[in-house]
Amino acid sequence: MAKVAQPELKRYLDKRVAISINGGRRITGTLRGFDVFLNIVVENAVEQIHPIKGNLNLWKDGPQCGTVVVRGASVTLIEGLEPVKT
Repeated sequence: MAKVAQPELKRYLDKRVAISINGGRRITGTLRGFDVFLNIVVENAVEQIHPIKGNLNLWKDGPQCGTVVVRGASVTLIEGLEPVKT
């Protein structure tokens, strides 16, 4: 069985990220931790919502969530919102 490489998330610790999850939902906040299963801890999390139905490129801030844990199985995309060193 082929071994799958883990994503390199260490460089995003303490940086702002946007996380897309199942169901077309998105959360932004500061990445505080993660594990090998891609479970993610996000601090100062804000749920992002689509203000116009059908426009998938436009997001606006929704409710503040505080600190959240996102289950790795539901993560579809992690996007850095701040520059990182390569």
